[in-house]
Amino acid sequence: MKLSDVLEYAVLGLLVVAVVALLFGQALGQPVLLGYVETGSMSPTMEPGDGFIAVPSVLLEDPESGDVVVFNARELHGGGLTTHRVVRWTEEGYITRGDANPFTDQESVEPPVKRSQIVAEALQINGNVVVIPQLGAVVGAVNGLATGAFDLLGNLPGFESAADGEPSPMFLVAIGGILIALSLVFDGSGGGRKQSSHSRRRPDYYTSGVVLLLLVVIVVTPATLSMVLGSGPTELTIVSSESPNENPLVVGVGETTVIDYTLTNNGYVPIITVLESRDPGVSFGQSVFVVPGKGSKNTTLTIEAPDRTGAYDREIREQLYVPVLPQTVILGLHEVHPFLAIAAIDAVLAFATLLVSVLALGLGPIRLRSTDRNVSLVEQFRRKYL
Repeated sequence: MKLSDVLEYAVLGLLVVAVVALLFGQALGQPVLLGYVETGSMSPTMEPGDGFIAVPSVLLEDPESGDVVVFNARELHGGGLTTHRVVRWTEEGYITRGDANPFTDQESVEPPVKRSQIVAEALQINGNVVVIPQLGAVVGAVNGLATGAFDLLGNLPGFESAADGEPSPMFLVAIGGILIALSLVFDGSGGGRKQSSHSRRRPDYYTSGVVLLLLVVIVVTPATLSMVLGSGPTELTIVSSESPNENPLVVGVGETTVIDYTLTNNGYVPIITVLESRDPGVSFGQSVFVVPGKGSKNTTLTIEAPDRTGAYDREIREQLYVPVLPQTVILGLHEVHPFLAIAAIDAVLAFATLLVSVLALGLGPIRLRSTDRNVSLVEQFRRKYL
């Protein structure tokens, strides 16, 4: 294979991965590899609709002044993901501000941002954010298609259980990624016709195993990242004091406090969420939820203050799962280890991808070039989706 062909397929692969990452990120309500801004609060660095490369915070050290972070806001715009720049760090948390705003978020309504609230950072090179112009327009189109498809599937017999977090015969996000990848491959394969043995030796034909493996990786990788990186802790600081006040986190020595706790799903796909805490004196009114798409669930959190005065951190962990298995199965595997549940979910997604791919492409050699030799595969992608 020529170097130009290798580069062409590498570019195409990156484009497909980017589209699938967008599908998963939007469906699950969190950035997966890519993110974008919806308002002008980060102007002129990023205009509304501009995108950026989202580096998961677990892969980075603590943010510093000048870094652009994506965090789960408590109060801004009613809560949810916000992309702003870190101004400075205090003992209470990070002070943040949109580049276009004259005041910090904390001078408005948002409390200082805890490290646990930060889910990603925008990739910067030489202090400048790597901007992808108008990525939000692509996301908007994906959102419209995803919402319409999900509503349509939800009205079909056998698919209603998806809204309750039960597995569906077809999983919207996986199907979206599969169809994009398959449409490209299928167009180049001549409609799924079997190739002769002569074609097996041509440089633009590939064994089905290689293509199927690629499709599995494209679908499973974003799903895994969404569950591993999206699951994270929330830190609360309870003050055991001899002079308690109206603040529910400032309580008498050895006493307990009950506070409201809200789980929010910013995506379109229902998510199974398991609440846990390894810290002493922490309990939940309810610990397992199916949070509907674009919805929320409420519970109570009971925290017992230590017998000694002082400030004590308590960590609440939210473990997220994509509901492609029965909830009872996921919870049973979770009890053994969260990674076991994630592995089982990945196995289901991989099997579904293989099944759909084999039915569409067969097991014969697959041609990855158009019959029109004057039109490259990257050009086909651009004409189809851009």
